[in-house]
Amino acid sequence: MKSTSASLISLAIVWGVASAVGFVAMAMLMMLGDWTLLQALFAAAAVFFVLGSVLSLMFLAPLPGPQKPGTAGWAARGAAPKAHGKPVHAAPAAAPAPAKAPAAAAAPAPAAPASAEGARPAGLSAARAGGADDLKRIKGIGPKLEQLCNSLGFYHFDQIAAWTPAEVAWVDDNLEGFKGRVTRDNWVEQAKLLAAGGQTEFSRKVDKGDVY
Repeated sequence: MKSTSASLISLAIVWGVASAVGFVAMAMLMMLGDWTLLQALFAAAAVFFVLGSVLSLMFLAPLPGPQKPGTAGWAARGAAPKAHGKPVHAAPAAAPAPAKAPAAAAAPAPAAPASAEGARPAGLSAARAGGADDLKRIKGIGPKLEQLCNSLGFYHFDQIAAWTPAEVAWVDDNLEGFKGRVTRDNWVEQAKLLAAGGQTEFSRKVDKGDVY
């Protein structure tokens, strides 16, 4: 009986507060917001129902009934698992596997034998009876290089045209101050053409006197 009376009193208080807030809201809207009576009344009704519902949920929700004495204790005991049998001992941790020995470093591959410096081409002690060819007609051979070639025994186009790759390598390496010139300027191909009686664009310029 007492609980019913208390609930009714609480309900009256909650909705009374809601109605008071709704009335205040209606008055404020009419005075400050220039709302019409109908608009303010509609807004106040909305505030009344929303606020009343919220307060009812907050303050009038039924509380859970008291538990019977001893119930919680028995429930807790029933939930606790019972241990049976001998205690289980944790298995010993497995010993870490021994680290593998580092693989033996691969033996370095034997170094390739250093390439030979080539083979010296056969030279002449002097130019043939007809006289030395004008080696300056080969692009890359100037007056100084022509003298150097003559000193090594090279006087004629057909000599240079017959050089093998190994012989080219030797001459490239032994042209003091001009190393590598044979390969860079392609002497052998030019000499083949000139030895056969042909001409190159460069040899034509030399013949005209445009170079030296």
